Amino acid sequence: MATRSDKKTMERASITAFYAGRSIFITGGSGFLGKVLVEKLLRSCPEIREIFLLMRPKNGVGIDDRLRQMLQSPLFDKLREEKPSTFEKLIPVGGDVMVEGLGLGTPERQLLTERVSVIFHVAANVRFDANLKKDIFANTRSTRDVCILAGGMKNLVALVHVSSAFAQSDKPVVEEIVYPPITDWRSVIKMVENLDEKTINVISPKYLGSMPNTYTFSKRVAEDVVNDYSKSLPTVIFRPSIVISTIQEPIVGWVDNFNGPVGMLVGGGKGILRVTCLKPDAASDYLPVDVTIKSMITVAWKRGIETITKDPTIHVYNSTSHDIRRIVHKEMVTMGMRCNRRTPLEGIIWYPRTFLTNNRALYYVLTLLLHILPAMLIDGVLKLTGRKPILVKIQEKIYLTVVQLDYFLHNEWIFRNAKMLDSLTKDVPPNEQSIFGYDYSHFDIERFFQNALIGAKRYLLHEDLSRMEAVKRHYNRMEWIDRIFNVCLATLTMWILCRVGFFSYVANKLTFSMT
Repeated sequence: MATRSDKKTMERASITAFYAGRSIFITGGSGFLGKVLVEKLLRSCPEIREIFLLMRPKNGVGIDDRLRQMLQSPLFDKLREEKPSTFEKLIPVGGDVMVEGLGLGTPERQLLTERVSVIFHVAANVRFDANLKKDIFANTRSTRDVCILAGGMKNLVALVHVSSAFAQSDKPVVEEIVYPPITDWRSVIKMVENLDEKTINVISPKYLGSMPNTYTFSKRVAEDVVNDYSKSLPTVIFRPSIVISTIQEPIVGWVDNFNGPVGMLVGGGKGILRVTCLKPDAASDYLPVDVTIKSMITVAWKRGIETITKDPTIHVYNSTSHDIRRIVHKEMVTMGMRCNRRTPLEGIIWYPRTFLTNNRALYYVLTLLLHILPAMLIDGVLKLTGRKPILVKIQEKIYLTVVQLDYFLHNEWIFRNAKMLDSLTKDVPPNEQSIFGYDYSHFDIERFFQNALIGAKRYLLHEDLSRMEAVKRHYNRMEWIDRIFNVCLATLTMWILCRVGFFSYVANKLTFSMT
């Protein structure tokens, strides 16, 4: 029988051995990051004891049914084929991060306290709708409540708080360190608990200070919460940037949302996104979700193999693509057009072409001309043919999204990520590199986004990939229509200019200047 010392030695030498026999608690397990984390833990750490998932009933569906629905995702197909019995290790726990105390009942709280040794606090409200009350409850107070829960756990070895690289977006360079607080998190929580929403909205600018929105502010303050509790808890602050499609595990190109560049690929590929307002020469920071999860699992192991007595520090990691591959927005759009040509989307309404501008006034004018007016015309045709008009609503959402993301589309940050890269290379035991490591030297960004587009077709748009030849023929037709339209538009413009005497006016001006 292995002694306690032998077990510690095994855990230091193997990430899989570290998770063996342990109970894990995950908040946000039904979200994008959470689902990939659950799948990876079950598949790569087969001896894990159990995973408790904080879940709430939603739209009349109970937590058990929600879990069953989640497991129907193609993300879990490989696990379902190879290890279907492992799903029995998933235990939904009724609760809600929006409710004080995580909405946990006494029996559930006692169960978690007795059995859990690793926490992944992933849950967050990521909407940029400027609701400070909601964001503080979901992102800041819930972090406090997770820390309180963790404080009572008998076997806790690691608490990983998933923050955001943009929680420090008021700095041009973000290091892998804890930064001084910008306000007292206790007073912020107390303020939103006691004031009505209207009053909170009025005084929000005072609290936000240099932070661009309530989301980044609430995540920034949540880091202060973790830092304060780190004096008695083994904690990790994990800051992912924009997390997108899988690069390889468990399937290539899996995604369940239109966030980030995937949304731009789809919007541009459908011919709906014709213009966007951003800084063409700036770059955004994207990272594949499976690479992010590998790093997250590894940093929990690294924190967990050292007691807080031996290592009282808080571990901080920027899970970003800085120092890996920088691609500016205009290059991204050009590459996206190449990807769309090779793998066009079904039912495109116009030939894909996206114009970039850094001028907000010009963007507003072009939005009216290239987005709203065509959408109104097409919706009018849909109404006449008895179908539901949808394009104007889509264009309104696109415009609001661009406005909400304005700060991030016009700025660029340097996220130092040496510690995160080490977690994927140097820190992972050699015999587990193929499981938890990732070698970025072979990273092909165009192939990655090509697979991301195919993944969007398959998992978001539910398109039939066997119809690709017919889809390409439609794409080619739209290209010719676009060319003919542009020639006609240019001809009409020339004719109008001739009719109003523009060319005669220019010729007279030139003749006058030469004499």
